[in-house]
Amino acid sequence: MRISIFGYGVTTTPLVSFLNNQGHTLHIYDDKFESASTDSFGNALLPSNAFKPESSDMEILSPGIPPYHQLVQKAQNLISEYDYFNMLLQNEANPPLNIWISGTNGKTTTTEMTTLLLEPFHAQSGGNIGTPLALLYQNKATKIWVLETSSFTLHYTHKAYPRIYALLPVKEDHITWHGSFENYISDKLSPLTIMDSLTHAIIPAQFVNHKIVAQYKGNLITYESSLDLAQKCSIALQDIVFKEPFLLDSVIALSIAKLAAKADNIERLNTFSIGKHRIEEFYDKHNRLWVDDSKGTNVDATIQAIKRYANTHLMLILGGDDKGANLTPLFEAMQGADIEIFSIGANEERLATLAKQYGIPLTKCENLTNAMGKIHAKRTPDSKDVVLLSPAAASLDQFSSYKQRGELFVSLALQNE
Repeated sequence: MRISIFGYGVTTTPLVSFLNNQGHTLHIYDDKFESASTDSFGNALLPSNAFKPESSDMEILSPGIPPYHQLVQKAQNLISEYDYFNMLLQNEANPPLNIWISGTNGKTTTTEMTTLLLEPFHAQSGGNIGTPLALLYQNKATKIWVLETSSFTLHYTHKAYPRIYALLPVKEDHITWHGSFENYISDKLSPLTIMDSLTHAIIPAQFVNHKIVAQYKGNLITYESSLDLAQKCSIALQDIVFKEPFLLDSVIALSIAKLAAKADNIERLNTFSIGKHRIEEFYDKHNRLWVDDSKGTNVDATIQAIKRYANTHLMLILGGDDKGANLTPLFEAMQGADIEIFSIGANEERLATLAKQYGIPLTKCENLTNAMGKIHAKRTPDSKDVVLLSPAAASLDQFSSYKQRGELFVSLALQNE
C-alpha cells in the first residue's frame, strides 16, 4: 500500500516511525518542504503542491490541516489517525476500551483526571496529550485509551468511535478553520452518528434537540451544570475539592470513570494537580495576587476566569490571534464589572473598538512586556486588585505557544523579587 502523510510535526512523527517499522516507506507532504528530498529511512519529503492523488492509496493527515488546504482538496483516500488505528484494532481479540473527551475548554484537565481515576485499570491518556496512538497501540498492557480529542480530529474521523464520549461545554472557537459555529458544533457531536447501542455519551443539555443527537442509539446523559450531572450520576459534589471551572471537569471525569469501571474514587481525584497556565494563581513578595491563565485562548475560557474574581478590581491582559471569534459576549460579560483592560496582540484594534463601545477602560500596550510595565507602574505595594492574563486568543501572533506567553507573564510579574 502506498501511504501518504500530510503534515510532518509533533502529531505525525510517531506515526511515521510506526509505519516505517511496519515496512512502509512513505511520501510525506508539508508546506515547510520547499523541494523534494529523502530522509534517512527512505521516506520522500515533498512540498504540498507535489501531491498527486493517483500516486497514493491512503492519506493520513495531521488534524490541524484545514479542510480548505490543497492537500485535503486533492485527497481521495483521506483518513484520520484515529481511523487508521481503529482499522488495525479490528484484528485484535481484546481491543482497548476507548474513551474520547472533547469540548471547547477543559479537555486536558478532564482527560488527565479521568486517566488518574482509571490508572488502576491500566488506562493511559493520548490524542492531543499523553502517549501517541502508535505507542498506545503497541503497548498491549494498556486496556483503556483516554483520548483528548479535538474538533479537527473529529472532522476527519468517520469510522472509529469511542465506547464512552464526553463533551464539555461547546463555545465559539476555531471559526476560521470550521467555517461556522454550526459546523464546529456538528463536528463536536459527530461521534454520536456512528456510536452503537452499547455506548455512553455525556453531552451538554443544550444539544438534546440537535438533529445529530436524535440519531444516537446509546445511553445518553445530558447535563445543565456540575450539580445536575452530579445528581444524575450519584456523585457527592460536596466531597470534591475543586472549584469551577474545574469542578465540572471533575464531575465529568468521575462520571466517565463510573461508566468505564465503577471507579468513583473521589479521594484519588482530589490528589489531582491542575496544570500549568490554567487559572494558575501566585503571589509576589507584597502578597499581591497574579493569575496566569495563558491557556485561556477563547472567549468562554476568559469569561469563566473573570467570574472567579468578580468581587475585586481586575487588571485584565487581553489579546492575540482570536481566530475570527465573536468577542461581543466577552464584553457583555465584563460590562458593569470593575475591570480595566491592557490590550496586546494582533486583535488590539478590535478590542479597543469594543471597549469604547461598552465603556470599559482599555490601555493599548501592543505586547505583553509593555502591558506588564504599565501594570507595575500603576500597582502599589498594598494593592488588593488582581492581575489576570487571560487573553481570549491564541498566542501564535507573538509567541511560539501559550506556554511561552504564560512563562513570560510569570517572569515579568516577579522580575523585582
